[in-house]
Parts: sequence; structure tokens; C-alpha cells
Amino acid sequence: MRLFLARGFEATTLDEIAEAAGVSRRSLFHYFGSKEEIVFAAKADFPDIVAEAIGRRPIDEPLLDMVENAMADLAARYQTAEAKAIARLIHDTPALCAGDQAKYEKMERALSKALSDRKGLPESDVACRVTASAAIGIMKLATEAWLSGEDDGPEPFGRSAFAALRRVAG
Repeated sequence: MRLFLARGFEATTLDEIAEAAGVSRRSLFHYFGSKEEIVFAAKADFPDIVAEAIGRRPIDEPLLDMVENAMADLAARYQTAEAKAIARLIHDTPALCAGDQAKYEKMERALSKALSDRKGLPESDVACRVTASAAIGIMKLATEAWLSGEDDGPEPFGRSAFAALRRVAG
């Protein structure tokens, strides 16, 4: 990741990555099929981290509160300069946009499952699915706002977005 952040995604070659990792290019391809996979490997466990955060919430907490509080805890933990640089790299690199969308879809499914598991509901529960979808939408908006510098960070933005969602829902 260090090379991508220093040189940019397009300017970083697989040979440079292999050399920095102390492996051959062939070995690198044994673990990763592309440069894109290398970038997203750094965040591959995030859906599990989100699910674990839900698992730590009180079981009697309402769904929307559960998600908001878990996401706020994660946002506060991951609001670092390096995380922002990685988010910017992904956001500003067209070759990474499809993988980024796939990451959000995977997180939405994991979040919905974590919610249904925590509440003892079937995975198909509409309330869990809608809550997960809204939360991931808020996560995307919070990341965009964070990158644009128009707010104080993902956690305060997320809190205000969840408040707006509650107002809209009535």
C-alpha cells in the first residue's frame, strides 16, 4: 500500500511491488491476481469487523441505533490519515471504482446478516436488509464528505445522516 500511496496506483508496477515485498513477480501472482486485488486486500476483513461491531451492541438496542452506534465506533477508530489516503486513492482511481462498489455490496450483505443474527431473525428480514442498505449508503456519503473536507469526519457526518434518516422516516 505504501508504494501506491507514494507513487499512485497507475505509476506503481507489479515488479516494484514484488521487489518491495521481497518476493518474485510470480509469487506475487500466486497471492494476488491483479494490482486491484492488492489494494482491496488491505480492507478484505472490514465486513467481518463491521459484523463484530454489531455483535458487541446490546441485543435489545433498536436496529437503527445498533447500526448507527456500531458505525460511529468504527468511524472513530478508522479516522486516520492513512485511512483517508487509502480512501482517496480508491476514490480517485477509475480502475478501482468497480472493486470499491463490490466492497460496499459485500459489506451490506455482511451487515444485514450480522443484524439478523444479532436479533435472531431470518437473513431475509426486510428491516435488517433496509437498515444495512441505509447504513452503507450513509457510509459512502460520509466517506465522500470526509474526502472533500466538507465536514469534521465520518463519525459526526454519520451521526447527522442517521438523524436525517430518522426525520425522513418520521
